[in-house]
Amino acid sequence: MNTAVSVLAVLVTSTPAPTAPQSIPAVISGITGWIMGIIALVATMFLVIAGLRYMAAGGDPAQVEQAKGNFKSALVGYALAVLAPVVLQVLQGILRG
Repeated sequence: MNTAVSVLAVLVTSTPAPTAPQSIPAVISGITGWIMGIIALVATMFLVIAGLRYMAAGGDPAQVEQAKGNFKSALVGYALAVLAPVVLQVLQGILRG
C-alpha cells in the first residue's frame, strides 16, 4: 500500500502545473500549429478518399466526378492549411486594434 501511495505522490508532485498564456498573441501563435496540422490531416483524408474513389470508379462518369470533387476539396484544404498563419495574423492584428 505504501508503494502505491509513494508512486502517486511522485506523479502528483512531478507533474508541472499548466501555466496561463501571457497574452492573446501568445495564444494565437500556440494555436497556429494545431490548426495547420488538423486542416492538413483532413485534406490528406480527402486526397486518399479521392484516390480510392477514382481507382474504384471503373469508368463510371458519376464516380469519376465525385473523385474529382474530392480532389478539389483536398486542394482547398491544403490551401487553407498554408493560409492559416496569414488568417491568424490578420485576426491577431484586428484583436490588437
